[in-house]
Amino acid sequence: MALNLLLRLLIAHLLTDFVLQPTSWVKDKKQKKHRSAKLYLHVLIAGATAYLFAGLWHNWWLPLIIIITHFFIDLWKLNRRENLTYFLLDQLFHILVVIALWIGISFDLHTVWAYLTALAQNTKFWLIATGYVLVTWPLGYIIGMATEKWRDAAEVNKEGLAKAGVWIGFFERLLILTFIISNQFAAVGFLIAAKSILRFSDKENTQKKTEYVLIGTLMSFAFAAIIGIIITKSL
Repeated sequence: MALNLLLRLLIAHLLTDFVLQPTSWVKDKKQKKHRSAKLYLHVLIAGATAYLFAGLWHNWWLPLIIIITHFFIDLWKLNRRENLTYFLLDQLFHILVVIALWIGISFDLHTVWAYLTALAQNTKFWLIATGYVLVTWPLGYIIGMATEKWRDAAEVNKEGLAKAGVWIGFFERLLILTFIISNQFAAVGFLIAAKSILRFSDKENTQKKTEYVLIGTLMSFAFAAIIGIIITKSL
């Protein structure tokens, strides 16, 4: 029942921000900021939708909190540059409000504290969390340092997207670790095959660039796989 409520509140938010908000409203909000009537209409719809989907008619404060927080979060975003970072922060703040409301409705303080205490003492959780943190930026930095001496010779990023390889490696290691922890080794093989096809189908790749990419890819895959195996053997 508790999870059901969380999902309903999340769907209400997604509908409000991405379905029930026309593009013309978004443009009006950007132009007029706090003077936009569409901003006030939007936050009222957010509160009404959350109230309707929650179905908790006696909790009148739920839509009120949604309306107030949604207004100030949107107003904060309207006064920032329009880019991915602020968009993600905007959605994160909205979702955190939803989660806080869900916890406040579904659980008492003692239950929440007991759960957090148990989580803090759960070695399995921290082992997996350490693995995910390790395969992202730390491993990316190590691989970047290890392959730096070949980067200029391979003429990397002269025609490609800036730091595209960094982000590709970031996500591929996350996927590999996830597949290994969930015992989906076939998916790891599929990922390796898919990346190989994409890389070597590029006719403009020189031998140096191909070798550079291959070294970085194998290092990325190997480190992520080793960490994943260590975690699974330790659980």
